[in-house]
Formats: sequence, C-alpha cells, structure tokens
Amino acid sequence: MSAPTFAPARPAPAAEPLTAAGLTAAGLADRVARVAGVAAEHVERTDRDASFPVEALEEMRRSGLLGLLVPASHGGLGGSTDDVVSAGIALGRVDMSVAMIFVMHCQQVAAVVRHGNERLRDELLPEIAAGRMYLASVTTEAGKGGHLLSSESALAAREGELVLDRFAPIVTGGQYADGFLVTMQSPPPASPNQVSLVYAHRDQLTVERSGDWQPLGMRASHSVALRLTGTVPAHQVVGEHGAFRTIVTTVFGPMAHLGWSACWLGTAAGALSRVVKLLRSPQNRRRVDLDSELLLTRLSRARQRIDTVHALLDRARQVVATADDLSVPRVQLLLNALKITAADECHRAVDDLVDAVGMRHGYLKDSPTRLEHSLRDLRSAALNYSNDRLHLVDGKLALLDAEVRLA
Repeated sequence: MSAPTFAPARPAPAAEPLTAAGLTAAGLADRVARVAGVAAEHVERTDRDASFPVEALEEMRRSGLLGLLVPASHGGLGGSTDDVVSAGIALGRVDMSVAMIFVMHCQQVAAVVRHGNERLRDELLPEIAAGRMYLASVTTEAGKGGHLLSSESALAAREGELVLDRFAPIVTGGQYADGFLVTMQSPPPASPNQVSLVYAHRDQLTVERSGDWQPLGMRASHSVALRLTGTVPAHQVVGEHGAFRTIVTTVFGPMAHLGWSACWLGTAAGALSRVVKLLRSPQNRRRVDLDSELLLTRLSRARQRIDTVHALLDRARQVVATADDLSVPRVQLLLNALKITAADECHRAVDDLVDAVGMRHGYLKDSPTRLEHSLRDLRSAALNYSNDRLHLVDGKLALLDAEVRLA
C-alpha cells in the first residue's frame, strides 16, 4: 500500500535548534563528538557480534546530525560536503562502520536535496532534519555487484504509482533504515542502462531479510541482503526517469568517493594516534626502543601514506566544490584516484603499524591500539566498488585526455 504521507517511524528526538548564525564548526564538532563517544562505548560489542550500532544511530537522531545536509529552510543544519568529510574523518577514528553508515546516509540526502522534486523534498527533508529518517542505499544487484549505471530489476508504473520488486545482496543498515533510495530499470522496461532512482518509505514496503551477515570486517555495518516489494506514489522518483547517470555524476560518485575516503583516512589516522600514544606512554618507554630504525621507518611510512591521502582528499574536495562540470575526464580521474589511493594507502598504513609494534599490539584483539580491527575494516575499502573496476574506467578516461590536463 502506498502511504499518502510519511508517518513518523518514531517520536521526534530532542534535536538541538539551529542558531540564527547557522551551523558553526564548533557546533558540528560537538555533535560529531557526541556520536563518536557513543560509538566508542559500544565498538567492541558491535564488532564482536556483527550488530548494527543502534546507539550511535540514536545519537545521530538526537543531535540532528542526520539532517546535516538538509537546508535550514527545511529544518536541517544546512551543512556542506566539507562538513560530511570532516565528520567522516572524526567518526572513522573511532568506528569505521559508524562513519560509513553516516556518510552513506548523507549521500542519499544529498541526492534528494539536489534532484528531488519540490513535493518530495517538502515531505521528506523535514523528517530527516527531525531525526526521524535514516536513509539506506539499494544499488547492488546479484550478477552486477555495485555497478551503478545498470539494473536488471524493472520498475512498473501503474495509475500514478510505481511498483517495486527489488532484491539487493548488500544493503548497509537496511534492517534499521526508515527509508530507501532504490535504483531500478525505468518504466516501461527498455534497457538495463535506463536507470531510475526511487525513494520508498519503509511503511510503503514489505522488507524481507535474506541470509546472515558474518564478514571479515565492517561487521557493524550490518549490510544484509534484502528484498523490497511495494508501491509508492509516482512523485517519489528522484530526478527524471532514466536519468540516474546525472545523479551519479553530480552527487552519488563525488559524495561516495569523498565520504568513503574520509572514513578510511580517519580509521588509519586513529590507528596511528593510538600506536603513538602507546609508544609514548610511561609504562611502555622502558619496553620499547624508540630509536629503533625499523620502528621509526614503519611509523614514517604510515604517516606518509596518511598525509598523502589527506592531501588528495583535500584537493578533490576543492575541485568538487568549484568545478563547473564534474563529468569531464580530468575530474572523474581525480575522484577515482582518490578512492583507489585512499583504499590502498590507508590499509597499507595500518599494515605498516602492525609490523611496527609486532604481535602483541599489532595482531591481538585485546590491544588498545585496535590495529587488528582497523586492518579488517580497511580490507573492505578496495572491494567497496572494486578498485579493479575503477582502474578499467580510468584507463578509458585516460585515452580521452591526450593532453593530460590535471584537475
């Protein structure tokens, strides 16, 4: 059944009101710190049990952080992509799963803000701003993985409604989402490359879980397989039917690569910080030779990798904020290079740290450095929209830019 209005999934949390001056850096940092503090309290349990970080999500609701990208005119914080990057780094220092859950939600919100029609924005954005709406992304499909620009699942149009029947093998946080942005083949079915993006409220769907979630890392992301069936009003299409490529170029791609890289960078930086604090602690100074060439070299390499990713992230962030056309090869190459480099170098940085501190603090679960946890989480980065797939795309893009123009 289609719901004519969005009934709140839960009572509105006590979100902090905006000041007349809008969101300040200190105000954002305080909200993020509160979420990070809650995440830190539960990180060992959520990783051990592969359970979704419900407590951290509730703090995102209470703090208003779910509405970071919602314009102030719709009751949100009116934040920017830069704010998402800053939050992703800060949350990644504590729990990469929580960080990824947050930045992926922001990616969905950005798509609605940029491409949703006025009616959909007026209905949905105030609910997000009030903390009642956590959005999950449904883009994966059996047989095509996370490839965004095609779909084998046909969307049907019927008397002012859209009919969904969609299976996705991976939906991060899907069991806990209040709404979903779903990619499907545009109606009437014509080509797998004619893809539409549709919003569906949980109350408009039957949501069925399939299988279990027991991964190597990113265990708290709870990215289970789901089947979604139901009908939604026709105005809940985001953008034009068949024009999802435009959303990918302007929102989904840039937000994914900036947001993911921020989370990975935060995780690697947090790992290095914990290692350095351990090495400098009074109880360890007599046990560790801080002049060891092997130790110093490993620390140097880890820091170099982290600073390299940070510099590339900062450059990509600037280009996304100022470029007139994000679809040109040099910009696409930069964004893809950011994703590939961040995925590789952040994982290698933590691997360097494992070598630096050895078995006790690099390999065992009970070490305060939590390197074992960080290494498992970061192993997913190269697989999260495969680096190999992006290299194939970049090879073709490189052929289109014989002058090698740099973004």
